[in-house]
Amino acid sequence: MEYTHKSVLLDECIEMLNIRPDGVYVDGTLGRAGHSREIARRLTAGRLICIDQDMAAITAAEERLAPWRDRVTLVHGNFSDLADILDRAGVPGVDGALFDLGVSSPQLDDASRGFSYMREAPLDMRMDHTAALTAREVVNTWSQEELRRVLYEYGEERYAPAIARAIVKTREASPVETTLELADIVRSAMPPSALREKQHPAKRTFQAIRIAVNGELDVLPPMLKAAVESLNPGGRLAVITFHSLEDRIVKQTMRDMARGCTCPREFPVCVCGKKPKIRLVTRKPVVPGEAELRENPRARSAKLRTAEKCEPFDI
Repeated sequence: MEYTHKSVLLDECIEMLNIRPDGVYVDGTLGRAGHSREIARRLTAGRLICIDQDMAAITAAEERLAPWRDRVTLVHGNFSDLADILDRAGVPGVDGALFDLGVSSPQLDDASRGFSYMREAPLDMRMDHTAALTAREVVNTWSQEELRRVLYEYGEERYAPAIARAIVKTREASPVETTLELADIVRSAMPPSALREKQHPAKRTFQAIRIAVNGELDVLPPMLKAAVESLNPGGRLAVITFHSLEDRIVKQTMRDMARGCTCPREFPVCVCGKKPKIRLVTRKPVVPGEAELRENPRARSAKLRTAEKCEPFDI
């Protein structure tokens, strides 16, 4: 079957990365390889390092990137280990790095992965099948207070206390085993007014548990800093986020690296010696246009932020 998947903000990412045919690039979240295909086809003497913690994505990429396989290196790993991955690949610096932080469509569409609150499946939610922690363990063994904290902080769920209590009460009788069981528990803990909201009542809970299982937020600041360190002067970092928590982290981390001097304003001269590592390419994030949203409703919350590594004379 002809491969027709188009990744979120694809054209905008390619434009922001400013790809050179002989450059070296990283796709830190390979997924369905939509971004990687467009990067690879623009390279001649260049190289593309593709990273994903989901082995299914690596396997599928062998076929999807076959026409450009001579310039592509596939790595099964986590982008949190970016520095080590580049070192093992013999890459001293890169000209661009892209990170699409969303859960890929195959993971959402494959009911057996346990990401969906709409389909029956074992509670899993691991992006990397070799990881030890699963959603089942979180739901059935974490304390009520820890569940409340996770739901509130990672899901921004205002009914977190009630949902955590309902989960603990249910599991006292028997373990919670499936996605639909968990969705029903969440629904039972919410008031009628919440059940009339447009989005599914379990959406925020599933997001929160998925983030906890995969440690998604914890790895962002060190990954972003490692990515900037790996960039050659003038190289670009592009990051797509899909919810406010991760976007807030990306925004603040990029701002901090672009800030430079942290001395109080009343100081006549800089004494901290800090210099900006990057400049922000766009002050506001790039978001999908109406045409893309019609084709792909899942893109509605996507935001693209881009930064460029400062030249030596800027530093």
